[in-house]
Amino acid sequence: MEVKIGVQNAQRELVLDTDITPEDVEARLTEALAGNGVLRLTDTKGRSVVVPAASVAYLEIGSPNTSTVGFR
Repeated sequence: MEVKIGVQNAQRELVLDTDITPEDVEARLTEALAGNGVLRLTDTKGRSVVVPAASVAYLEIGSPNTSTVGFR
């Protein structure tokens, strides 16, 4: 699943592919915001992304677009 994180005062968004469910991503963000902590997500390659919860501008949760080759 693809997750896009918009960070305040940053021109680019963070994009990562992860194996966790959309509900788990939402729960982690809600928990981080409630405790004024950090949002920590791990991608499919094992790399971690850590963002201060107060700096999260938006979170877009979805699946990556599958591209097709040739005619549809």
